[in-house]
Amino acid sequence: MNIFKRIAGHVYFFAGMLLFVASMLVVLIPAGIALLFPEPRRARIIHPTYKIWMSFFLPLVGCPVRRSGKHHFRKGENYVVVVNHNSLVDIPVSTPWIPGPNKTLAKIEMARIPLFGIIYRAGSILVDRKAESSRKESFTKMQQTLGMGLHLCLYPEGTRNKTSAPLQPFYDGAFIAAIRAQKPIMPAVILGTRDILPNRPSFWARPKVIRYHFLEPVPTAGLSMSDRHALRDRVRKAMEDYILQHS
Repeated sequence: MNIFKRIAGHVYFFAGMLLFVASMLVVLIPAGIALLFPEPRRARIIHPTYKIWMSFFLPLVGCPVRRSGKHHFRKGENYVVVVNHNSLVDIPVSTPWIPGPNKTLAKIEMARIPLFGIIYRAGSILVDRKAESSRKESFTKMQQTLGMGLHLCLYPEGTRNKTSAPLQPFYDGAFIAAIRAQKPIMPAVILGTRDILPNRPSFWARPKVIRYHFLEPVPTAGLSMSDRHALRDRVRKAMEDYILQHS
């Protein structure tokens, strides 16, 4: 990377962060109000708020979202949406562009960040991965979320993919949740975010169009826990094939 491109990327990163923080201060108001309400009303307040926010912010920084596959969502049905995870940019993309109120599973450490933690907490099911009791409670809350008719958005890789492979191995959690609730899995693929905010160099970014594609849903009706690995592998293969074809 030449020196001019490196400097431009650093300038773009910090300018984008300033705009993010400035716009976040406005969103804190409806996020704080949403926290006063129980679910599912909270999600129904916060989802359109975040969608409007990101509909302005991402195009302003040169990263508009191009979504496809919305027709796979059937009216009156909710899904466990599983998304690949390459970058921190995935977070403000994945849940706002799901068509309908939803909750995501998120690590509790992020909720402790001043101000941002309010926004993070309002749209998430928080889990302390180091505490077994918290992990068990998160499964209960995921089932309650699906029972309320909300979508559940999960990253089955568990953490950002910093490898050259299309996907990391998947954990079972999303598929256990879907089978228990007998809700279909909606595979989803986000493309472009790894290029916007790569792992190296630090504090460097560049603008690029983000593509968010929803794939054919996978039913779980009639499946039992013994089917979770086959379900996981089927979904992972569909997502991996799509990434290899379209990246």
